[in-house]
Amino acid sequence: MNLRPDDRQARREARWQALAQHKTLAASLLWPLSLIHAMLGRLRRLAFALGWFQIHRMPVPVIVVGNVVVGGAGKTPTVVALVKHLQSHGWHPGVVSRGYGRQTEQLQQVDATTPASAVGDEPALIHQSTGAPVCVAPRRVDAARALLERHPDIDVLLCDDGLQHLALGRDLSIAVFDERGIGNGWQLPAGLLREPWPPAPGHPAPPDLVLLQRREEALPITLPMGDVPQFLAARRLADSASNLAGQTQPLSTLQGQALCAVAGIARPDAFFTMLRARGLTLARTVPLPDHAASDAYAGLLASPEHPLICTEKDAVKLDALLGDASTKRQQVWVVSLELHPEPGFFDAVDMALAHVQRRPAAAR
Repeated sequence: MNLRPDDRQARREARWQALAQHKTLAASLLWPLSLIHAMLGRLRRLAFALGWFQIHRMPVPVIVVGNVVVGGAGKTPTVVALVKHLQSHGWHPGVVSRGYGRQTEQLQQVDATTPASAVGDEPALIHQSTGAPVCVAPRRVDAARALLERHPDIDVLLCDDGLQHLALGRDLSIAVFDERGIGNGWQLPAGLLREPWPPAPGHPAPPDLVLLQRREEALPITLPMGDVPQFLAARRLADSASNLAGQTQPLSTLQGQALCAVAGIARPDAFFTMLRARGLTLARTVPLPDHAASDAYAGLLASPEHPLICTEKDAVKLDALLGDASTKRQQVWVVSLELHPEPGFFDAVDMALAHVQRRPAAAR
């Protein structure tokens, strides 16, 4: 079987994810390299702690959502859930991101007509899901300043995937974990960790909260926490699916049909497992690398054998590819991933924000 480059990359990522879950011989061979990664990270954190590198404070509260393990652990669904929660409580949130995977480098604000290729699939999805102002830039500090200048009504900023971006000062940081936990407990490239967990003493900005996400049907995991408060969140697929023509139907009505499932996310198999758990028949599964380019989807649309089913993250790219092809739009079904944190999580966020003093505009 001949595999396309995107297929090969997705399979390599899946093999490495499996390797990093256990202290196998293969992982052990990479362990010396993880010591170098750990040393460089420690020196960088020390430089911020000692003031050698500047931490930029914004005049509004900043919430950073990120993960300590590499790969998708649910950062973007957490950001979307937080934005909607804050909006429902009278806040006017804005979101900043690096815009990983985009084909441009300049600072850019996201709007309804901005292609995902220019800003990244996740920023496009966040704006589409919440309507909140979103800005991307190579330096998140630049994105934050630009967003506040263009939208003076913003009174809280969220940073998507910025836990290790210490230059942006934060008032609340949230580390997101999933069923993988901390893997084998080693740092990259021998394990999943980007930095030590629990946070090492002297960390300039350790996470304040942990949100531990898992599929409804998954077994609970244990996680070494240190002193960081932990909250649980259930992940599940929505009960309905919408196609790119704007039609919506119960997800159960797709049962009994042969479907082609595509997912360009960190762990495509997790999405496929959730679809099968809802009784859907997957005649074909197409795992793509996280943040896969739009071209990777083109072959699926050229001569589809079965209706496509995908995540919202994939949909922002498929939507641009299809244009006005209404017939094909009817054959692409999108299923949202719903995140249901326990109520105490939002209570903890509200309490943290209640204690943040607004800084003078000169802090910009």
